[in-house]
Amino acid sequence: MAKAQPIESNISFETFKQEVLADFELGWQSRYTSIYARKEVLRGKAKFGIMGAGKELAQIALSKFFNNGDFRAGYYRDQTIAMATGTTTVKQQFSLLYADVDLNHEPQSGGRQMSSHFATRLLDEEGNWKDQLAQPNHTADAAPTASQMGRVMGLGLASKLYRALQLPKEQFGIFTDNGNEVAFATIGDASTSEGIFWEAVNAAGVQQIPIVFNIWDDGYGISVPKKYQTTKGCISTALSGFQFEDGSGLEIFKVNGWDYPALVSTYKQATKLAREQHRPVLVHVEEITQPQGHSTSGSHERYKSEERLQWEKDFDCLVQFHQFIVKNGIATDEELESIKEEAEQYVRQEMKSAWEIRFNMGIEDRDELIAQLSEIEGNDKVAQTIQKLQQLKQPEHSQMDELLKELRIAIRRDDEETKGTVGSIYEFYRSKVEDIYNSHLFADSDQSAYLVKETQPSYADDAEQINGYEVLNHNFKALLAKYPHFIAFGEDLGKIGGVNQSFAGLQDEFGENRVFDTGIREGTIMGQAMGMAMRGLRPLAEIQYLDYMYYGLQQLADEVATLSYRTVGGQKAPVIIRTRGHRLEGIWHSGSPLGMMVNSLRGMHILVPRNMTQAAGFYNTLLQGDDPAIVIEPLNAYRLKEKSPSNYGDFTLPIGQVEQLRAGTDVTLITYGSCVRIAQQAADQLSNLGISVELIDVQSLLPFDLNADILESVKKTNRLVVLDEDVPGGASAFMLQQVLEEQGAYYYLDSQPLTITATDHRPGYGSEHNHFSKPQAIDVVERIYQLMSETNPSAFPTLD
Repeated sequence: MAKAQPIESNISFETFKQEVLADFELGWQSRYTSIYARKEVLRGKAKFGIMGAGKELAQIALSKFFNNGDFRAGYYRDQTIAMATGTTTVKQQFSLLYADVDLNHEPQSGGRQMSSHFATRLLDEEGNWKDQLAQPNHTADAAPTASQMGRVMGLGLASKLYRALQLPKEQFGIFTDNGNEVAFATIGDASTSEGIFWEAVNAAGVQQIPIVFNIWDDGYGISVPKKYQTTKGCISTALSGFQFEDGSGLEIFKVNGWDYPALVSTYKQATKLAREQHRPVLVHVEEITQPQGHSTSGSHERYKSEERLQWEKDFDCLVQFHQFIVKNGIATDEELESIKEEAEQYVRQEMKSAWEIRFNMGIEDRDELIAQLSEIEGNDKVAQTIQKLQQLKQPEHSQMDELLKELRIAIRRDDEETKGTVGSIYEFYRSKVEDIYNSHLFADSDQSAYLVKETQPSYADDAEQINGYEVLNHNFKALLAKYPHFIAFGEDLGKIGGVNQSFAGLQDEFGENRVFDTGIREGTIMGQAMGMAMRGLRPLAEIQYLDYMYYGLQQLADEVATLSYRTVGGQKAPVIIRTRGHRLEGIWHSGSPLGMMVNSLRGMHILVPRNMTQAAGFYNTLLQGDDPAIVIEPLNAYRLKEKSPSNYGDFTLPIGQVEQLRAGTDVTLITYGSCVRIAQQAADQLSNLGISVELIDVQSLLPFDLNADILESVKKTNRLVVLDEDVPGGASAFMLQQVLEEQGAYYYLDSQPLTITATDHRPGYGSEHNHFSKPQAIDVVERIYQLMSETNPSAFPTLD
């Protein structure tokens, strides 16, 4: 292990004393915040608390070297870092604990995340990037253990790429200072058992990314001691084979969490290596305590021995810090006790203030609602609702919402004027709370992909018919030339240009920093894309096959898709995920779990083009916007011929709009991706049987048919068929819900809606398995014919 060096002594004793005592005060402010936060939960004034007691000293030492422009991808114990870097105050931490929804009080998440989940606002009120070099940057914490390890890979890789690419300062000067920014990852020792931790450490060593990994080791994972968590019972020992020796791997430091001078010296060395040499560094902070246990849900006395509990009291980092200060003549016991008392008083005062602010907001909203209802005279039910509102001593939005709903039901037989007035008040109230609780699924900016206008592909008179993969290749080449911050990476994407050759030759032309290969690690591929996108780059990350998305789905579902919502538009990650799926044979390459994706990736766009020109149009649209998205290319269409456009990189396909491919009068058939060709074959055969099919390519599952064009088709045909190769009840159920419920097509149906899907199991290997597992054109013909036969058996005799 690397050996920490002594603290430099080139400052005056008085300056050193002031710094040490300021650290002591901050440490106790953080500790009392933890103590009182736990008490507030146990008093019933907050739902849940998970705090950072016991980690204060190490985090203070780290924060001394956390510069403006640096980034943290952290752990829900990092309150002291957040305090030390000015990201949160004591009052704001209690506002977070109380779930205050006002960003002026709780700027981390507007009450959407639990305690100790911090986030710097990277975007201004219009959703545009702020100057990242003007502040220390904390990417929004997430509760799933170790999920931050994927994100930090991209945050650190961005520094490496910015240093290598030397992008124009006038355009990218708010994101980087020649790549000198360090990415700090923090994680609890037990969470290093997660697979993505090992993915990240391995990838950081391979790619030499400037990350400082920090492991807070308090000996337990909730109640499970680390001997059951880690080989050899020590993560730094287990990782010793990764240590830097010949210019590869990472540097490893070990230090005790109660040793102030060693901590400061260690972090000075660690950050210097990462910042200047772009080396990955791991700091294993041992002998940390957790004096409050894991969370407010339990007590650590249940699983720790008397000896361990006594050791934690003796080696509490703030107790040891106290002894260090006195032993070295920096301050007396009396001076330190006075600082502690002041820290406690300050925390209690800020806690009280946060509580009062939190519920004053509810009182103001209640009084506004009472004033509006009071304008309705002579109605006993309204008067009773007003009285109930007045009796709410600590009014919550949920209570007011319930009372308004109850009132609407109570006056259902009253005069239309009263009903209309109450309805208007309710709608006004709902619009207000919807903005508070349900807004910002996507970042709110004028760069949204929704706003990109369509530009059709243009074709020369003698346009060549080329393979679909060549269309993508020409388009990606145009995009790499057009956008200097556009980065493409994935397994086999660089040297050989991808398994389907869509990037063939582009690494040679644009260099290994623009188009590059990665190892087989889908989790960190998704995380790297997110981290780079949060720092102003525009990454396209490839997953070779849609079936392999499961490995990276956690990163997309828990991290990317939730980012804008859980920061109330304060952060964004406009990642583009590229993959391929549909119709290939075999259990692991059949590629159609779209129901899983539409239900887990709300907050991302899911785009399903039927050919490569459409796919290229989506990529062009997304790079003009700033929304995260996944594009699923049809796997069996790379060698189908398409006309070569003349405006590569410029033509766009609007998201959320369907395309009518065939007009018809008898039935509306909707589908997407590779199933479009199946539907086209079926429609031709059905036409020969006298059945007119209106065929619509959905193109975009999220968002879905924003103009409700499918509804207009159903109004004409009065029948709806959904063709999908996902499992029954997968994406077909989602599309039915959208068309029947959201668009209201149910009212125009003359027949039961029909879904044609794959079987419950994945298809086996070979064409025979595919035939009996996935819907074929003849299956579509048979099912739609039967649908028409039920309506008009004389024209369409039954098949039975």
